[in-house]
Amino acid sequence: MLTVETPKDLKQHIGKTLGPSDWITVDQAMIDKFAEATGDHQWIHVDVERAKKEMPGGKTIAHGYLTLSLLPRLAPTLLKVNKRKRGINYGSNKIRFTNP
Repeated sequence: MLTVETPKDLKQHIGKTLGPSDWITVDQAMIDKFAEATGDHQWIHVDVERAKKEMPGGKTIAHGYLTLSLLPRLAPTLLKVNKRKRGINYGSNKIRFTNP
């Protein structure tokens, strides 16, 4: 885990790999809840039977945005800033979901 004192100390780590985070099991129940919350019920995510026949690997795939939404849960396993008042999501640039 990378530990720094202040947010400014993060600048020296731009472009560096932090390493793998802890593992999280993303199961069909989590995918279904995310589909319900977002209204994205595309079959590749929620239709288990159709995915068995038509998807590579025979399984549904998680929504790209579900994966992205796990960042607040995973980031603390990679990074700690000792002296900070709060953290906010400022946004994202150039995010692509290139593989299921």
